[in-house]
Amino acid sequence: MLFHVRMDVAIPHGLDPKVRAELVATEKARAEEIQRSGKWPELWRVVGEYANISIFDVDSNDELHGLLSSLPLFPYMDVKVTPLAKHPSKVG
Repeated sequence: MLFHVRMDVAIPHGLDPKVRAELVATEKARAEEIQRSGKWPELWRVVGEYANISIFDVDSNDELHGLLSSLPLFPYMDVKVTPLAKHPSKVG
């Protein structure tokens, strides 16, 4: 199952800089781990925003939720999920 996912991140400005740096580093490591698994085949930055557009390829809604909620920055994210289906006019 394919999903288009937009993640907007809003880390609190008052968060200790060391805590923030550690949080961002662990987020990056977890995101890379999920990408290497093949479950997160596309990851695009939204220009000028602390946000991304991603494509996830998972077996179920529950699997997607588990992956998203495993991200260390998840508590600071506004996540919008759109299920995708093949378009009948797509070539190839």
